[in-house]
Amino acid sequence: MLEDRQVERSRAIQRRTGPTFYFATKFLPERVREPTHVLYAFFRIADEVVDDAEVIDRPAEDKRQALESFRAEALGETEPSDPVLEAFREVKDAHDIPDEEVNAFVDAMETDVEKKRYADVTELREYMRGSAAAVGAMMTAIMEPADRDRAMPHAKALGEAFQLTNFLRDVREDVVDRDRIYLPLRTLERHGVDPDQIAALEFDAGIAAAIREELHRTERFYRHGVAGIETLPDDCQFPVLLAAVLYADYHRSIRADDCDVITSPPTLSRRRTLSLFARTRARWQFNKDPAAVFDAVSPISMPAREDRDPTGEPLTLPTP
Repeated sequence: MLEDRQVERSRAIQRRTGPTFYFATKFLPERVREPTHVLYAFFRIADEVVDDAEVIDRPAEDKRQALESFRAEALGETEPSDPVLEAFREVKDAHDIPDEEVNAFVDAMETDVEKKRYADVTELREYMRGSAAAVGAMMTAIMEPADRDRAMPHAKALGEAFQLTNFLRDVREDVVDRDRIYLPLRTLERHGVDPDQIAALEFDAGIAAAIREELHRTERFYRHGVAGIETLPDDCQFPVLLAAVLYADYHRSIRADDCDVITSPPTLSRRRTLSLFARTRARWQFNKDPAAVFDAVSPISMPAREDRDPTGEPLTLPTP
């Protein structure tokens, strides 16, 4: 059983570092909400081993050693040094989270130690296998859907969708603070963009076109992910739908600024968040089809139900 000190530390980390997802987490049932705080804090602590301002200039080998220590604690091979890791081990055991997902996640964090550019979508997705798909898999485990095998591909796709949105939202922050560009170099090349332009914060029509292409790609992951929300337990569907609506709204903001994510990052204000919550909740009260509500409230269109196969999946799935 999770202790109050573990949950409170985890909740504080999520509230401070992930306000969008934290808002949606509030609506999860308690049996899922507290483990979600723990998972998010676990992910954030690992991320801060690599990217926190206090360690950003630390030698790469020191960061790798710190991540290996983190891995050993998470897998139960050594004693945990933080209440969040204590709690994570309880959550992992209680919900049968495979070691494979933990290893994939930590491997992705180790990739961030030195890798700054990604050649193409395939290479980026290899990274996201740990940084995003594994996150979706762990979240699905703690929700305990009746058919985990059916829910899992959708959950992983939604995890990738959220991360891709983060990459688009944070282009400026990533390059300024970490000299890191997650936009695939092949996409940039197709539109005549040199990555040095982004590093120099020089926005032009080529960058806008590249962002539009990545928005379009990301939205295919949303369609696949949202189509599977109906496979989750009834009391988890609305919170996950709300999270998808909130993250997808960054796409509206990006397009409203003509895809200029270089001059200033897109934002989701508190007022906009509450408005989206109210609209999503109102629709949900009358229609319990997550895909239909997402289609009505978000800027991303969903295929009609007749255009999905018998499992609920869109007939056109995300591809590199």
